[in-house]
Amino acid sequence: MLLRTVKALAYLAGGLVAGVAGLVWAVLSTLVTAVLSVTQLGGPAFLGATWVTRRFAGLERRRAGWVLGAPIGSPYVPVRGRGLRERVLATAAQPATWRDLAWLIALFPLGLAGGVAAVVVTAVDLGAILAPLWLWAVPNPHAPFPARPLMTTVPGRFALVLLGLAVLPLAAWFVRWLAGLVAAAARTLLAPGLHRRLVEETERLAETRRRVVDAQAAELRRIERDLHDGAQARIVAAGMTLALAARKLRTAAGPSAGGASGGASAGSDVGADIGLARRQLDEALAELRRLVRGIHPPILTDRGLHAAVAALAGDSPLDVTVDGDTDRYPAAVESAAYFVVAEGLANAAKHSAASRCTVTLARAGDAVRVRVADDGRGGADPAGSGLDGLRRRVEALDGTLTIDSPPGGPTVLHAEFPCAS
Repeated sequence: MLLRTVKALAYLAGGLVAGVAGLVWAVLSTLVTAVLSVTQLGGPAFLGATWVTRRFAGLERRRAGWVLGAPIGSPYVPVRGRGLRERVLATAAQPATWRDLAWLIALFPLGLAGGVAAVVVTAVDLGAILAPLWLWAVPNPHAPFPARPLMTTVPGRFALVLLGLAVLPLAAWFVRWLAGLVAAAARTLLAPGLHRRLVEETERLAETRRRVVDAQAAELRRIERDLHDGAQARIVAAGMTLALAARKLRTAAGPSAGGASGGASAGSDVGADIGLARRQLDEALAELRRLVRGIHPPILTDRGLHAAVAALAGDSPLDVTVDGDTDRYPAAVESAAYFVVAEGLANAAKHSAASRCTVTLARAGDAVRVRVADDGRGGADPAGSGLDGLRRRVEALDGTLTIDSPPGGPTVLHAEFPCAS
């Protein structure tokens, strides 16, 4: 309890100095920034003044922690702008910037009133408790009653000691209560507000979604590997076994070609069945390979987006030109971009009567851009099931997909994905 009271008294007494310093800085920085705002120095002046103001506010958060039990948390959101103008706008858009300034102005009356009240109450009470040590040096025979007997006589001075000790708990409570009020006001203005909490929640949700998307992409790659190395390999082995069986059947049927017609008929039926089984296995294998490519093409994992798109272009019946760099991107971005190109080429070949198509892959800053343009007749429906599903896949990565397909053509698909890595 004694330590809490001492901290509360130190907080209120420090508010006398902090209030004056804060008011002087708030007025001076505001005037200088306002004057320089019409010049090219306005931006740097604002950022510099804000930096100093935040240091003042940070000191106030730590001082308030003396009373609150823990320092007030920082409310600032990282500024990610690159240019001076972007940094100024991002800093000015944070409510904490202006709440810091408001606290420095409000601290002057709060610190003055709280500090004076705490110092006076403490000084009067301690002066009464220590009366025998100092009142003898300031005799005042003309003091009114009852001050004169209390101050000028030895019994009166010891009575003041008892009175001061009796009032001491009340004085200590008053100092703690007053410090709590000022610290609560500081917490109201300086603590993280709704803006900071929303930003943190947005970042948390974005990170969670990124992990989910990455996990989904990893699961699709696992399924592709299992199908490629497991089911597909077993189908190929079954086809080879049937081929060997058919060869053995022909070899066995050769010497007995002149035998009974019933045996020949049975052998013919078995051979036909084996041939049918082989054709069915070939069809299943082709379908499985298409399924594997539709889930996650192996070339996309091994060689990246550019190589996978080049493979698509080679398989397309159109004359396809692929432009762009060969950089690697996050797996989820590469997968989504690949299916944008695949859908664009498939639509151009099936529906637009196009003969040529251009695919452009480019990175601009923190974004990956994919553009698929054909010379077809246009008229693509953006609300169609294929394009709508593609749009949802792009938007799951915070990307955007636009389709420009006027009647008569051409059709242009443009997708953009954020890619900070």
